[in-house]
Amino acid sequence: MDIALAAPADLDLIAPLRRALWPDSHIDELKQRAQDMVGAAPGLALFIARDVGGAAVGFAEVALRRDYVNGCETTPVAFLEGIHVAPPHRRCGIGRALVHAAREWARTQGLAELASDALLDNAASHAFHRAAGFAETERVVYFRMDMGPESA
Repeated sequence: MDIALAAPADLDLIAPLRRALWPDSHIDELKQRAQDMVGAAPGLALFIARDVGGAAVGFAEVALRRDYVNGCETTPVAFLEGIHVAPPHRRCGIGRALVHAAREWARTQGLAELASDALLDNAASHAFHRAAGFAETERVVYFRMDMGPESA
């Protein structure tokens, strides 16, 4: 297995993995975000995991966030925006290796914390995060109010 920063040539390899993680996202949005991650945009990193045959089996996206990140004590913070390992390749250390790469990238940026999130009902993600070394900090439920003219 090999973990490396993704290059533009890797985008087509990563595309199915990104689609699997975010199936409700528009494909153009997914492509643009991936291009930004491997482009010259500062504060973004996209890692690819390849098996011994060179096939893409996982990825991790990390972004530098300057806004408040729940449960963190510093700013800016490295944030694990997304991580996915193809099901046949899970439970063999690829996810942890991707998190390790994200941590090392964050350290090169001079950051002290790596944060992430998961939906409240995603127990598998919670277990993965704990196994990868994350500590749960808090649980939040977000609310929204429609401010359109009909809602008055």
